[in-house]
Amino acid sequence: METMAEIKWNDRFNLDVEEIDKAHQKLFTIVNKLIAFTENPEKQQHACKEGIKYFKNYAVKHFAEEEAYMQEIAYAGLPMHKSLHDNLRDKTLPALEEELEAENYSVEVVQHFIGICVGWLTGHIMVEDRAIIGKNTNKWVHKFSDDKMDSVVKAATQGLKSLCRSQVQVVSQHYGGEKISSGNPLCYRLTYSLKSQQKQQVFLVFEESAAIRTLNDILEMDIKRVDKTVIDAMRMLSAQFIDYVNKYFPADEKYTLDKTDLLTFDQFGKIFYKQCPSCSLLFNVDGKGYIAMCVDHLQNA
Repeated sequence: METMAEIKWNDRFNLDVEEIDKAHQKLFTIVNKLIAFTENPEKQQHACKEGIKYFKNYAVKHFAEEEAYMQEIAYAGLPMHKSLHDNLRDKTLPALEEELEAENYSVEVVQHFIGICVGWLTGHIMVEDRAIIGKNTNKWVHKFSDDKMDSVVKAATQGLKSLCRSQVQVVSQHYGGEKISSGNPLCYRLTYSLKSQQKQQVFLVFEESAAIRTLNDILEMDIKRVDKTVIDAMRMLSAQFIDYVNKYFPADEKYTLDKTDLLTFDQFGKIFYKQCPSCSLLFNVDGKGYIAMCVDHLQNA
């Protein structure tokens, strides 16, 4: 596994709320210890077992204290902020822990765990936590209603099962744009027109292994790396997947596909943080890898 860079505490992370800043610095320290341990393969399994347990326990304690502070200052964004905490505690960390155990702490799943935790931690502090004290605006202002979110999760899960011919687990219902592997994910932006004359963009992000293994299963080939064939095939499969998801919704919400663009992960990240997605999901496709789906809020044409 390639060496992971240490994540360093920076003064720009400070909220000037002593108990919260100390907790954030502690979380950075925990993650950095995990990164250091993964450089020693002999200690990797034990370190990750203990590390995820400690990270989870400390994060839960910190979340409770942070939520108490938000309640104390009557922060209007508390319900949304709490749902982000709950999602990490109840969905993401258990899913990562299950994957680590099932794959015997392989290089790939260790990268998943650390990458997602690092991405979540830095993104959450810089956006959602800064919103508590008015230094930022939280990015989930256009979030789908709970009922619509449940429908999209169900449709996307079924669609991925059909597409990838594998079991699918929801890792996060608030995917924050974290890089899902050490490689270069395939990122597609599908732009649709609605009958209401509005536009909507859907982003699909495939871990390289998910794209290659899915195509190998479908085409009965032995593709080893991402090339033009993989890129073009996944472009077509992305559109087919969204067509499947759309079948779950009323006819007046049907989309007409205008174009599909291939983006770099950096391009995807810039759009993600600028446009505030209405829905952002991360899936673990059993035996293949990670896939993210993000839906932006409606735009006028």
